[in-house]
Amino acid sequence: MNKFCFVIHPTSIEDVARYEPGAVGKGLPLIRKILEWMPAYTACHVTGVRAPDGREIEGWFVAAPLLPEQMLSLPREEVFARILRAIELGAELGAQIVGLGAFSGIVGDGGVTIAQRSPLPVTTGNALTIAAGVQSLLRGAQAMQVDLAQATLAVVGATGSIGSACLELLAPHVGRVLLVAPNLTRLQTLQAQLGPILPPNSACFTDVHAAVREADVILTATSSTRELIEPEDLRPGAVVCELSLPHNLGRRIAELRPDVLVIEGGVMRMPGTPRWERVREPGRLFDLGLGEGLALACMSETMVLTMEGRFEHYTLGRGISLARVREISTLAERCGFVLGGMRAFDQPVTQADIDRKRSAAEALRTAV
Repeated sequence: MNKFCFVIHPTSIEDVARYEPGAVGKGLPLIRKILEWMPAYTACHVTGVRAPDGREIEGWFVAAPLLPEQMLSLPREEVFARILRAIELGAELGAQIVGLGAFSGIVGDGGVTIAQRSPLPVTTGNALTIAAGVQSLLRGAQAMQVDLAQATLAVVGATGSIGSACLELLAPHVGRVLLVAPNLTRLQTLQAQLGPILPPNSACFTDVHAAVREADVILTATSSTRELIEPEDLRPGAVVCELSLPHNLGRRIAELRPDVLVIEGGVMRMPGTPRWERVREPGRLFDLGLGEGLALACMSETMVLTMEGRFEHYTLGRGISLARVREISTLAERCGFVLGGMRAFDQPVTQADIDRKRSAAEALRTAV
């Protein structure tokens, strides 16, 4: 049986409580200090992931327990050492490939240095994340009856590896594109590179709020640890697909904007009867807040490569080939991985929710 490991780390205080229930009730300063001291450890044993043709894999989630802001602020070599120790734990268990989750695939150079030092082939999972994000946004727009050919798309984090690839795939579907990122020079360079495929009147923005106010559909793919979009920024009936971890939208949007559809874009349904069991507490399930049978697309990419026996460095660095995005999409489909149902703020989005959002959006448009 082919085997994998996947490096995880908490992206929020809520994640800390999911990973380590003993942390509940402790203050943030104490939690930060504990995480700085904690060594890497094996958190979860993954079984039951089985392709339609019977191929089955086994794996482990290995934790490098640092929050995103710690990954960015601590000395880089210290962070690399923590991630590499997690990978070594996976290798000792028999893993043949490793996926880098969340900021473990961002810190430094998009996994390149980690891959050079790793005992296992490495992927960040970004290729399948891109494919799932694009599919999720298109599905959400259809559900909210957005006419994409006339719509304005804002990609927040457009100059990043995920954002730029999503932009390239989505641009042919929309009426206008807003490229959003902090560095205007990099934005203008990207705009020039993609010029032939961008629709007319596309523009660059360094102000997230200003861009979002002009957009009908929004995709976020940033490495920011802050909430970047406020409830008042969003147009009636807007659709927001979040690929950023931690998320760039806060729960106030769910409370104050019942007309807006927010979806977590990088979520897939695994084939077979997956079971995620805690290593330290046998018999107890490990909860990533995704729902039963669901995995992040970056995790799914690692599992697909394991099923296919593709034990090689796969998605690394800042530039991601669209050919690789299309290849992993085909492999995922063959292995039985499909887009998960719509979710927002750790909860499923039902058809009744969509109906209410469309009605609320129409009422707001009529009132203007």
